[in-house]
Amino acid sequence: MTREHQGETRGWAAARKGVWSWLRFTSLRLRLVLVFGLVALTAAVSASGIAYWLNREAVLTRTQDAVLRDFEQEMQNRAGALPEHPTQDELQHTAGQMANSSQRFGVLLAAENAAGETVYGSSGGLGGFALSDVPESLRTAVNKEQKVTSANKHAYHLYWQRTSDDGTPYLVAGTRVIGGGPTGYMLKSLEPEAKDLNSLAWSLGIATALALLGSALLAQALATTVLKPVHRLGVAARRLGEGKLDTRLRVSGTDELADLSRTFNSAAENLEKRVADMAGREQASRRFVADMSHELRTPLTALTAVTEVLEEELEYEGEGEGGSFDPMVEPAVRLVVSETRRLNNLVENLMEVTRFDAGTARLVLDDVDVADQITACIDARAWLDAVDLDAARGIHARLDPRRLDVILANLIGNALKHGGSPVRVSVTRADDEIVIRVRDHGPGIPEDVLPHVFDRFYKASASRPRSEGSGLGLSIAMENAHIHGGGITAENSPEGGAVFVLRLPQDPSPPVDDDAGDGAHGGDGEGSAGDGSRGKDAKGRT
Repeated sequence: MTREHQGETRGWAAARKGVWSWLRFTSLRLRLVLVFGLVALTAAVSASGIAYWLNREAVLTRTQDAVLRDFEQEMQNRAGALPEHPTQDELQHTAGQMANSSQRFGVLLAAENAAGETVYGSSGGLGGFALSDVPESLRTAVNKEQKVTSANKHAYHLYWQRTSDDGTPYLVAGTRVIGGGPTGYMLKSLEPEAKDLNSLAWSLGIATALALLGSALLAQALATTVLKPVHRLGVAARRLGEGKLDTRLRVSGTDELADLSRTFNSAAENLEKRVADMAGREQASRRFVADMSHELRTPLTALTAVTEVLEEELEYEGEGEGGSFDPMVEPAVRLVVSETRRLNNLVENLMEVTRFDAGTARLVLDDVDVADQITACIDARAWLDAVDLDAARGIHARLDPRRLDVILANLIGNALKHGGSPVRVSVTRADDEIVIRVRDHGPGIPEDVLPHVFDRFYKASASRPRSEGSGLGLSIAMENAHIHGGGITAENSPEGGAVFVLRLPQDPSPPVDDDAGDGAHGGDGEGSAGDGSRGKDAKGRT
């Protein structure tokens, strides 16, 4: 695939992603457009409907009133001039004259001739306007004689009705000549008015569509105006979350979004100051611990030399070859030897922790046989009788042997101190990982302590804050696992006892430091780089 094709593919994918994010219903832009569109559609449809209805009534009423007024006048002037018993020819002639009025409507006249027969005269001839075209209800109303009163001065009135024939609207009206005479019916086509109303409806529909389109464009423009600052705020918040504390927003205007940008800038500035202050304090604290540890090493070296002499003297006296210690002083001497060793381990652990915190700890990788490494760790501490090893030879990995020894010494020593024998260590390979399980047969770890077993200086019981170790062993073991790209988990076995699972990649390939003597100590009988303390044992010790 060429570079140009890859660029086009990425561009198309980005565009498709942008369109999809715009079309998502959860998109604020889409919701703004939809809301604006619905509001505009509702307003336009309502306005168009009201306008159409008002214009329709106005057009039909105006046309209807003009036609009825003209028809009523023609009935009085022309039909009223007919004799009492007109002939069909006379009715035909008069109907034709009435139809030629300005309104151009069809006319049908009905009357009795001299022989008492009902004769009809239509403006359209025999095939024109007929009595069957008049609704029965209208004929009944027209021919019904009403009582003449002071409120009703005429026995017959003009009646009208709107009908439709094959989709064409018509106005039908009928009346009788006041004072006696023929009955007349009128038929007026309202098709021109209907066409005008249809044109009006189309115009209103087009106006509604244009209003909807305009509202969508307006909503899009408004959404862009409103959401652009929100998008910038989101990008700035992500940058701030990534640790770029110098991120600031450009503030323009005096609206609510500008106030929001100012608030964000103020919060980012305060956060930057607080983080800088905390970083300074943390760095000073680390420097203090490192300096203190280094300063303690000189007197501890002298104390360690003295305690070694005292320890040899105690062993010499214990063999019965005579000694110089008073029986009252001997317990104090043993306490000094024990506490000096413990203080020395604590200082070494603190120095190792400061290396991890400062980011100066590095790996010195080598191709090692994991089973041989575990055997060497156990043998160096004389744990062969207390540890059951289940590890096949030939499982190789690129690891830092010294740091792996630190991890194993802490986990196994921790299991021996606070768990119960025998401690079982097994090694397996899973994908590209080396999995080492350390299981004891003790009481296990309390559930409330389990999440904190890798915390520094964690004490499971405040009433027994002192333990044989420094409280840093498992924390240092976890840090050594992390620097390899792995990790350690702790859990309780269903069969009883605690299980620590160490997972390390076979080839971590991290930055390598050729300086193997970085000051981190190796292993000793105490568990190296830690004291092997874990959680809480049956006595509540942490």
